[in-house]
Formats: sequence, C-alpha cells, structure tokens
Amino acid sequence: MKTLLTAVALVAFSLSPASAGMMACTKDNMMKSAAMMGPSDTPAKMAMNKEMAMANTDMSKGMTKSACMHYMKAQKAMK
Repeated sequence: MKTLLTAVALVAFSLSPASAGMMACTKDNMMKSAAMMGPSDTPAKMAMNKEMAMANTDMSKGMTKSACMHYMKAQKAMK
C-alpha cells in the first residue's frame, strides 16, 4: 500500500488524455481505483489488480506514461 501511495503521488505530476468514459490518470483517480480493488474474487478484479500492480511498478521507476497506460487498462478490465 505504501508503494501504491508513492505511485499515486507521482501520478499527480502527469496528466494523460482519457477517453470520455475513462477516468484521467491523476492522483485522485488512482486513489479511487485503489479503494475499489478489494479481494480478487473475479477474473475482472484479478486483471485490474494485475494492471494496477504494473502501474505501481512503473511509477516507482519514474515511467509515468507506461503507468498511465496500465491504469487505463485496469479501468477497462472492470467494465
């Protein structure tokens, strides 16, 4: 969770264009998504957790563009 919060703080500096139905790659939106995660009891939640983990890893490496890409994939997984 600590790493995720660090990633969320770094995301605040990057703004990525998003489609109309998607949440933008911002600190607040990443926090909302992290709050939604909960236990991985469905394939969609497992996919979302996987993408959020990759976004978190990329953010910790300073790769904001890639992290936002994974964040958008996580949102698509929950649709």
